[in-house]
Amino acid sequence: MIKYLHKYANPNNFLKIIKPFRYISLYLSIFLIACGLIMSLFFSPPDYQQSETVRIMYIHVPSAWISLLAYVAIFFFSLLYIIWKFPLFILIAKELPVIGVTFTLITLITGSLWGKPTWGTYWVWDARLTSFLILLFIYLGLIFLEKSFKFSNQGNNSFAYLAIIGGINIPIIKFSVDWWNTLHQPASVIRIGGPTISSDILIPLLVMSFGLMFLFVYLTLTNVISAINEKKFIAMATRK
Repeated sequence: MIKYLHKYANPNNFLKIIKPFRYISLYLSIFLIACGLIMSLFFSPPDYQQSETVRIMYIHVPSAWISLLAYVAIFFFSLLYIIWKFPLFILIAKELPVIGVTFTLITLITGSLWGKPTWGTYWVWDARLTSFLILLFIYLGLIFLEKSFKFSNQGNNSFAYLAIIGGINIPIIKFSVDWWNTLHQPASVIRIGGPTISSDILIPLLVMSFGLMFLFVYLTLTNVISAINEKKFIAMATRK
């Protein structure tokens, strides 16, 4: 396993592998997001209680999932870096917080817009909302730390350890609606007993989710390719 890690953790080999997937993920994201928007706007029924405002869900829920996915990826690559010290792992981890914070902001903003007609207020100190706000601050902390050591490797361990510690918040976000009294509805898609929402709502939601997931993959690959090329340029410049 270590042999393969050494082989594919080489930036040049890694670039050869990921470059074809970059535009494949872009085309898939455009197609799926377009299909998801059409399905959610024109074919998905309004909710009997929330009426047309329920359509915010098709942006809010997938964005929330991608916010968590981005942090799980940061946690994973940070842990790999701590174990094996391959620079590529921490480079990938450092490119993810900007993407994660964007989707987290979208989640919080759409959640507030959805909360106003549903709860009568834009914000409550609900367990799910508060834990997502903490996630936003963790992302901002990682971004600040990365910028502080932009052109050096001194902050790699600090970034990785902070990312690993921050991972404690992920299960809190997931299970907050089960552990505490909360206004936020419990899980209705990813649950042991299966989804509890109708297929008319579930299918557009899943299509939008996969569309945003492929967009996340495209943005990640684009950032990683740019970071690797930047490292190469700096290395060439210092040799001169």
